[in-house]
Amino acid sequence: MAARSAPSCHLRLEWVYGYRGHQCRNNLYYTAAKEIVYFVAGVGVVYSPREHRQKFYRGHSDDIISLALHPERVLVATGQVGKEPYICIWDSYTVQTISVLKDVHTHGIACLAFDLDGQRLVSVGLDSKNAVCVWDWKRGKMLSMAPGHTDRIFDISWDLYQPNKLVSCGVKHIKFWSLCGNALTPKRGVFGKTGDLQTILCLACARDELTYSGALNGDIYVWKGINLIRTIQGAHAAGIFSMNACEEGFATGGRDGCIRLWDLTFKPITVIDLRETDQGYKGLSVRSVCWRGDHILVGTQDSEIFEIVVQERNKPFLIMQGHCEGELWALAVHPTKPLAVTGSDDRSVRIWSLVDHALIARCNMEEPIRCAAVNADGIHLALGMKDGSFTVLRVRDMTEVVHIKDRKEAIHELKYSPDGTYLAVGCNDSSVDIYGVAQRYKKVGECLGSLSFITHLDWSSDSRYLQTNDGNGKRLFYRMPGGKEVTSTEEIKGVHWASWTCVSGLEVNGIWPKYSDINDINSVDGNYIGQVLVTADDYGIIKLFRYPCLRKGAKFRKYIGHSAHVTNVRWSHDYQWVISIGGADHSVFQWKFIPERKLKDALHIAPQESLADSHSDESDSDLSDVPELDSEIEQETQLTYRRQVYKEDLPQLKEQCKEKQKSATSKRRERAPGNSIRLHFVHGYRGYDCRSNLFYTQIGEIVYHVAAVGVIYNRQQNTQRFYLGHDDDILCLTIHPLKDYVATGQVGRDPSIHIWDTETIKPLSILKGHHQCGISAVDFSADGKRLASVGIDDSHTIVLWDWKKGEKLSIARGSKDKIFVVKMNPYVPDKLITAGIKHMKFWRKAGGGLIGRKGYIGTLGKNDTMMCAVYGWTEEMAFSGTSTGDVCIWRDIFLVKTVKAHDGPVFSMHALEKGFVTGGKDGIIALWDDSFERCLKTYAIKRAALAPGSKGLLLEDNPSIRAISLGHGHILVGTKNGEILEVDKSGPITLLVQGHMEGEVWGLATHPYLPICATVSDDKTLRIWDLSPSHCMLAVRKLKKGGRCCCFSPDGKALAVGLNDGSFLMANADTLEDLVSFHHRKDMISDIRFSPGSGKYLAVASHDSFIDIYNVMSSKRVGICKGATSYITHIDWDIRGKLLQVNTGAKEQLFFEAPRGKKQTIPSVEVEKIAWASWTSVLGLCCEGIWPVIGEVTDVTASCLTSDKMVLATGDDLGFVKLFRYPTKGKFGKFKRYVAHSTHVTNVRWTYDDSMLVTLGGTDMSLMVWTNEMEGYREKRPCDSEESDIDSEEDGGYDSDVTRENEISYTIRALSTNIRPMFGIKPHLQQKEPSTDERQGVVRGSRPPVSRAPPQPEKLQTNNVGKKKRPIEDLVLELVFGYRGRDCRNNVHYLNDGDDIIYHTASIGILHNVATGSQSFYQEHNDDILCLTVNQHPKFINIVATGQVGDSADMSAAAPSIHIWDAMNKQTLSILRCYHSKGVCSVSFSATGKLLLSVGLDPEHTITIWRWQEGAKIASRAGHNQRIFVAEFRPDSDTQFVSVGVKHVKFWTLAGRALLSKKGLLSTLEDARMQTMLAIAFGAVPSVVMSVCGKITYCVESWRELTTGLCLPCTPPCEMDLS
Repeated sequence: MAARSAPSCHLRLEWVYGYRGHQCRNNLYYTAAKEIVYFVAGVGVVYSPREHRQKFYRGHSDDIISLALHPERVLVATGQVGKEPYICIWDSYTVQTISVLKDVHTHGIACLAFDLDGQRLVSVGLDSKNAVCVWDWKRGKMLSMAPGHTDRIFDISWDLYQPNKLVSCGVKHIKFWSLCGNALTPKRGVFGKTGDLQTILCLACARDELTYSGALNGDIYVWKGINLIRTIQGAHAAGIFSMNACEEGFATGGRDGCIRLWDLTFKPITVIDLRETDQGYKGLSVRSVCWRGDHILVGTQDSEIFEIVVQERNKPFLIMQGHCEGELWALAVHPTKPLAVTGSDDRSVRIWSLVDHALIARCNMEEPIRCAAVNADGIHLALGMKDGSFTVLRVRDMTEVVHIKDRKEAIHELKYSPDGTYLAVGCNDSSVDIYGVAQRYKKVGECLGSLSFITHLDWSSDSRYLQTNDGNGKRLFYRMPGGKEVTSTEEIKGVHWASWTCVSGLEVNGIWPKYSDINDINSVDGNYIGQVLVTADDYGIIKLFRYPCLRKGAKFRKYIGHSAHVTNVRWSHDYQWVISIGGADHSVFQWKFIPERKLKDALHIAPQESLADSHSDESDSDLSDVPELDSEIEQETQLTYRRQVYKEDLPQLKEQCKEKQKSATSKRRERAPGNSIRLHFVHGYRGYDCRSNLFYTQIGEIVYHVAAVGVIYNRQQNTQRFYLGHDDDILCLTIHPLKDYVATGQVGRDPSIHIWDTETIKPLSILKGHHQCGISAVDFSADGKRLASVGIDDSHTIVLWDWKKGEKLSIARGSKDKIFVVKMNPYVPDKLITAGIKHMKFWRKAGGGLIGRKGYIGTLGKNDTMMCAVYGWTEEMAFSGTSTGDVCIWRDIFLVKTVKAHDGPVFSMHALEKGFVTGGKDGIIALWDDSFERCLKTYAIKRAALAPGSKGLLLEDNPSIRAISLGHGHILVGTKNGEILEVDKSGPITLLVQGHMEGEVWGLATHPYLPICATVSDDKTLRIWDLSPSHCMLAVRKLKKGGRCCCFSPDGKALAVGLNDGSFLMANADTLEDLVSFHHRKDMISDIRFSPGSGKYLAVASHDSFIDIYNVMSSKRVGICKGATSYITHIDWDIRGKLLQVNTGAKEQLFFEAPRGKKQTIPSVEVEKIAWASWTSVLGLCCEGIWPVIGEVTDVTASCLTSDKMVLATGDDLGFVKLFRYPTKGKFGKFKRYVAHSTHVTNVRWTYDDSMLVTLGGTDMSLMVWTNEMEGYREKRPCDSEESDIDSEEDGGYDSDVTRENEISYTIRALSTNIRPMFGIKPHLQQKEPSTDERQGVVRGSRPPVSRAPPQPEKLQTNNVGKKKRPIEDLVLELVFGYRGRDCRNNVHYLNDGDDIIYHTASIGILHNVATGSQSFYQEHNDDILCLTVNQHPKFINIVATGQVGDSADMSAAAPSIHIWDAMNKQTLSILRCYHSKGVCSVSFSATGKLLLSVGLDPEHTITIWRWQEGAKIASRAGHNQRIFVAEFRPDSDTQFVSVGVKHVKFWTLAGRALLSKKGLLSTLEDARMQTMLAIAFGAVPSVVMSVCGKITYCVESWRELTTGLCLPCTPPCEMDLS
C-alpha cells in the first residue's frame, strides 16, 4: 500500500560538475554581482567564486544551447533545443523566471542577443530557414520575424551604436539587418577582393558603422557598412570561436588555445597562450571569453572554466571542470569516504570530493571507460573498458594493479563482492566472469545463461549469490564463485542483497509505468535505510520511489536537470547525497537528500519553481485510495464536445461541393422568403455541465447562457435580449468587474471568446487562435483589462489576454486532466489559480509564459478534485471547493486547513465583502463568515419555499446547485436541472427561468388554438409551456421513460406522447393525467399524429419501420402500414384524414391509405396537388431545395409549413434554423438562416396562427420561441445572415475592362520567366566581381544577383570634372514616363493643397510637382506597386502607403509588403511584410490615421488590419472567395470599413482582434441582383455608402447601413471622388 503514495522525502540539487563547452560558444559571463553565469545540460548555473556556491535555474525542459546577458548584467536569457523550444529570461540573483518566449522557433534556439537598452531580444532558430526573430521580451511578444539564411547562423548581435540594426554571421556569410515596422531586411556583406568568402564564427559591433568578425581561418575581418575594408591576418592560428567587447576593448579566443586582448581600435594589447600555462594541455580550444576589468573568464571545449587575472596571466585559476565530449557511463561511490568516481568515453577517470565540490584526481586511460567499481575497503578501483578489457587501479595514487582482456565486447557493469574476495565483470557478449581478487585477479568462474548483454549486477550480502539483468529484461541468479545458474525460486527467496541496482525484480516492479514493456530506465539504486529508491531514465528525469515498490505504476517525485539520458545514479556511502550522471551532457549532478523530518523546514526556503513541475506526484497507479468520483463530475469529465463537423468547416465543405452546384444551378431559383423571424424567448439554462455562469448586470438584469445564445433576462418585464454572435455551444461565461461587459467562450475547432456589452449587445472583442475544441472557463482580472481562459484541448491550455487589443499575453499548458475553473488574483494582476481534476495550481505570468506551482497539500488532505475556487481577503489566501464537500483554505501554495461544507461536491462559490457563499450538489446554499469558521445561514431549495410569483414549477427538491451570484438583495442560483432561481435573503424563492434537464429533447407539439406548446424529452418529463407574455412552464409530469414525440388532438383536449420503449400514452392536455396507454412495439416511437378534423385516428410511427393506426374512440389498433425499409422519421395526414405521407431514415417518401394502411404509389406531380393537413416532411419535390450543398455531411432533421403554405421552416444537424419560400423546387434553394441552437435542431413548429415559430435543440435542451415578422414589417436592426449556399451566376455581362482586370494574374513577371530570377543584391550593393564560388553557384540559395529595382542615388559626387574621366559607375533616375492605370484604381492623389501629385508606376512611387514638372521618387519597393493611399489625418501629413506584388508568404524579402513613407523626404517609416501571397491590391488608412487596412490577392482575398507604426498585425480574415477591388475605412471610424468586389459588398467591424462581416442586402429593390462593385464613397451621413457597379447597365447604388436605398444610372463605371 505504501508504494501508492509518493515518498515524503525530497532531493535538492546541490552541485553540478561541468560546463557545456562543446557545440556552444559565448556562453560564459560575469553578472553584476561578480558571479559567473553559464549552463550545463538543462540547467542554468550561477556560480559565486567567493563563496564557492552554485544557484540553479531549472525552467528548461531540454538542453540549453544559447545564453545572453542583459546589458544591466542581472537578467539572463537562455534558449534550449527541442521540438517546441522556448527562451527563458530569468533573474541571476533569485533564479526565478521573468519571462518565457515560445511558439515561434522549432528544433532549437541557436543564438540570443539583447539590444542596447535591454528592451528587445533577438533569437535565431535551428530550423531549416534559421529564422531570425525579434521579441519585446517583457510582454512575451514577437515583433518581427524573417528567414535568416539557408545555412547555420553562429552569432548575432545588435549594433549598439545604431538603432534598429543587427548583424548576423555564419556559414560563408555575414548579413546586416535593419528592422523597420515588422520587416527585418537583410543585406549581405560584400567580401569583395579584400578577403576570401568564408565562414564567420563570431562578431562584435563598434562605433562608426564598424563591425569586427572572427573567421574560420583565424583572421579578423573588419567591416564598414556592408563592405569588408580590411583584414587582420593571423590574429589566431585557427578559427576564432568567441569575441567579447567591453569598455577596455575586445577579447578573442580561438581553437589555438590563445586569448588575445585588443584595444578599442583593434590594436593588439597582449596574448595569453593557455596551452603553455601549468594547467594547459595540448589541444586546448577556447569556446568562450568574457573580459571584465582585470579578470578574464575562459570556457574551453573540454568543459573547463578558467579565470585569469591580467597581472598574473601565466597562472590561470581553474574554477570548474567536467568530462569532455563522449558519453559518460561509469559511476562508482567510495565505500567509506564522500567521494564519487566517474569514467567516460573521453578516456579519463576522475574522482570528485562531494564535500568540497571539487575534482581531486584525474587519470587518463588508453580506452573509453564504461563502468567502475571500488572494492569494500576502498583500496582498489576497477574500470571496465569499451574494448572488453578491465583495469584495476590503486585509489591512492592511480597506479595500475592489473590490466586483463578476456572479452571482445564492451564491459558494461562490474562489482566487487561485499567481502572483497571477488570481482564480477559483466560483458556485452552476455557473459559474467568472476575473478579472485587475492589471486591477482585470476578468473575463477563464469556465468552463462543470459541471451542478451548484461546491464546490471548485484551481490548477496554473504557474497554467495549474484543476480543479473540483461538487455531482454530477464533476471537471472547464479551461485558464486563457480557461476552455476540457480533456477529454484525457493533457494533465492531468503537471500538478502547487499545492494539493489537491478531494474527488474519484484521489489522494483513499481518503477515501471503500468502498461509499458520498454526498457528506458537505465539505472536504479536502493537506499535500504531510508526506504527509498532512486531511478534514472532516458528522458533526463531522476525519480524517487518508496522501496520496496511492488505494484506497477507507483507514485514518485521527479526531478529534472539532465537533458537527455541519465546513464547512472548512485547513493553516496552515507546516503547523504545522490549522484547522477548524464550520457550526452556528460555532466555530474550532486543532489542533497532531505529526509522526511527535515522536509518542513526545507520547503519554506523556496520551492524551486520550474515550468516542468519538479514535485510531481502524478502516476497511473490504481486509484483505490481515492474516493469514488461523484457521478455528476464523472459524467461531465466524459463530455468531449468534439463535433464531426464544426461550423468553421462550412466554407471548405462548400468549396468541395462546388461541382455539384454547377450542375444544379441551371434552373432559376426562387428568392428567399420575405418573412423573417426574430428570437423572442429561450427556455433553458445550461447548468448540467457548467458552473458559475450566472450574474447580475449593473442594472439588475440577469445574464446567463444556453445553447449558442447569451441571454440577458429582465425579471421585472419578463423579457429577454440575446447576444447571437456565437455559432456553437457556449460553455462558460463571466462578467466584468463593472458588471457591464460579459465574456463567453464556445465550442469550436478554433473556439472563440466573445466579450460583449450587455446594454448594446454588441461585440467589443473576439479572441481566437490559441485553444482547440472549446473554452471551459474564463475570468476577468480585477481591473477588467485582462482575461484568462482555459481550453478543453488535451493539455487544457491556459491563455492570458489583453482583451481590448485582442492580444495573447501569455500561454501555458494547464494539466492533462480537465480544468473547471480559472480565477485571476484580485490584488496582483499577474497571478491566477486553476482548479480541476486532482489539480490546484498557482500561476504567475512570466512574459509570454505562465509558471505554475502545484498546491502543496502536505499531511492535511488528499489530492482531491476541485470544482470551484475564489480568492480571499488578501492576495495570499485562496479557497477551493472539492468534490467531497470540503472547502480547502490555501495560503500562498500551502493548504492550511479544510472545512466540511456540503454533502457531495461543492459546485459553486462566491466571495462577498465579508464572507462567502457556497452551493453544492445537496441543493443547499450556505453563507459563511470571512474565514470559513462558522456557517451563518443555510437555504434549502425546496418546492415549499417557492414564492407565489414564480414563473414555473420546481421539478424536484434540493436540485444540484451549479452557480451562485449575489446582488440587489438576492441570491441568484442556477441548478443542474436548468432552472434559475432567485432566493430572497429572508427565504422565499422565485423561479425565473427553466428548461429541460440533461438528455436530448425531440418531442414538440403546438396547441391547435392556444399559444402554448408541449415538449417531451429524454429527461423523462412531459412539459407544457406558455408562449404568451408570461413565458413560463405551466405543467410538468414525470414519465417512466423518456419520449421523442408528442401531439395535441385537434380539439386540444388530449395530448399523445410516444415513449422510447415503444409504448405511447394519451394524457389530458390540462392535467397531464393518463387517459390510455399502449405498448405494441419494442423500438422507440418516433412520430405520433392525430388525423385532422375530429381526430378520429391516431397514427403512431416507430423505429422498427411500422406505423400503427389506432381508432381513438374505440382505443383499438385498426391498421398497420408496412413496406418501409428503415425507421420512420416523419408522418403527415392529408386534409381528409385518408392518406398518410411518410419519411424514413433511408430517405424514402412513402404514402399509405388510412385507416387500413395499404401502401399507395403516387406520382410526384400529384403529390403537390394533394392538400395536406400539415407538412413536416423533408423529402419530395416540393422541398427539394431545403437540402444544403453539403447534404452528405448534415441532415435536415425537421421542417414545418405555415398554415398559409408560404414559408417552410427547417432545422438541421448544424444547428441552423432556415426559412424557405414554399414550394422550394430545384436544388439548393435560397433561404434565410438563423443561428442560436448549437448543434442538432431536432424539431420546429409554427404556432396555430403562424405568429411564432418554436424550435427545439437536441443536445442543448433549449426551447426557443421566435416571432414571425411579415414582409414589409422590419425594424432597422442588424440583419440575420440571409445568404444562400451559392451566389447566383446569372448576372449578365461585365464591362470588358472589369472582366480583364478580374482575370489578371499578378505573378511577378520577372519570376514567371526563368531568365531573370528576382533575388540577390541590388546593383549598387553588388560585389564588383563575383567570387568563383558564387559564379558556380556554390553558395546554396543565392541566385545570380539580378534586380529590377533602380539603384539608389548614393554617390552623386563621384564623377567630378576635375578628375580623370573614370567610367560612370552609377545611373540616377531623373524622369519616369507612365502611370499604372490599367488595373489599379484610386492611385492618384493631390498633396500640399494641389501643388503636388502622387502616383505610381512599375516599382516606383512618384511625387510630381505640378508647377515645375519635376519628379522625385520613392524607390524602396522591389516589385510592381499595385495600390497607393494617402493618410488624411492632420497628424500624419503627407504620409503615403503603397502595396506591392510579391512572391511567397514566407516573410522573406521577396514576400509582398506595404511601405509607409513620407512623400516629401522619401523616408521609410514602416515596412509591413504580409502573408497576402501574390500581392497587396488595396490599402486604406483609418480615421485616426493609426490603422491601415490591406487586401491581398491570395485565393481567400485576405483582409488585414495593421497598427502600422509598430508594424503589428491586429486582425486578419479571409475577405471573400472572389476578387475584392477596394476596401475603405469609413471616414469617421477606426473600426468600421466596407469592401466591394466581384458580386459583393461587405460591411466590416473590427472587434478586438476579430473581423466581423455582414453582406449588403438588396432587399427593398424589386428584382435587384448583386452586381460587381468597383468603387466606394461615403456620403455626408457616414452611414450612407455609395458604390459603383460594373454591369454594362452602369449605375450607382447608395447603401444605408446594410440595405440598398436606390439605384441611379450613370456613365460607365469609373472612379468616384466625393470631395
